[in-house]
Amino acid sequence: MLPTPSTSHVCFDRVYEPAEDSFLLLDTLSSSSEVAFLQERFSKAQSTPPLILEVGVGSGVVLAFAAVNGNRIFGRQDVLTIGTDINSFACKAAAQTIRTAIVEHGHGASISLDVINGDLASCLRPHSVDVFIFNPPYVPAELPDFARHESYNSLPEGQKKTTFEQDSYLLELSYAGGEDGMVVTDRMLEQIPEILSDDRGVAYVLLCAQNKPEQVKERIRQWYPGWMAEAVGSSGKQAGWEKLQIIRIWKEQA
Repeated sequence: MLPTPSTSHVCFDRVYEPAEDSFLLLDTLSSSSEVAFLQERFSKAQSTPPLILEVGVGSGVVLAFAAVNGNRIFGRQDVLTIGTDINSFACKAAAQTIRTAIVEHGHGASISLDVINGDLASCLRPHSVDVFIFNPPYVPAELPDFARHESYNSLPEGQKKTTFEQDSYLLELSYAGGEDGMVVTDRMLEQIPEILSDDRGVAYVLLCAQNKPEQVKERIRQWYPGWMAEAVGSSGKQAGWEKLQIIRIWKEQA
């Protein structure tokens, strides 16, 4: 069993705590079928190190796991990682999670490039990402009031701790996905063809049953010729349906 990175330093009052969805991503990335797929794509020693991006990095547990288990998952240790999150407190927590995991389990090979406070993948150069990971705010709930974001995304002036209202807003960012839980996910899906590298890019996106994953997969297959989308992980059956799914999105290599 591969080690789960420690998040003991994270304040879960304002940063999403690793839960079933987080651990499903860990299990999926390290499953025998995905390891075989990823090593086929990335294990060639002469190729450039893969760049792994996680949007909505949260506590950093998933990105840290991918970084320190590069040899087992990708067939190479020289992986590069970068994370983004709209929650500045999550960015600080994730950076610490990744640094600690690399020191404790990474054997000095993985490199954490940065964790950036920003919206989705808007800060990334086109076609630069080899492995994209996204655990979105997927709950069908009203979106947070973003008019509060600037004042709530940092400590109030002159205060040493956040308020209850601020913490509530910051947690909303991690789970509230609007209509069908798909408002943020749809925005991100639109960016995926532009951020993935042309020759070997692959994305892993988590969906819940209310997100209508079969419709999402079919929509992705209609993007351009060659685009593929399949469920590669699932958990939490409810009334005969998988409560959570990880879908892999990729373009068939010529």
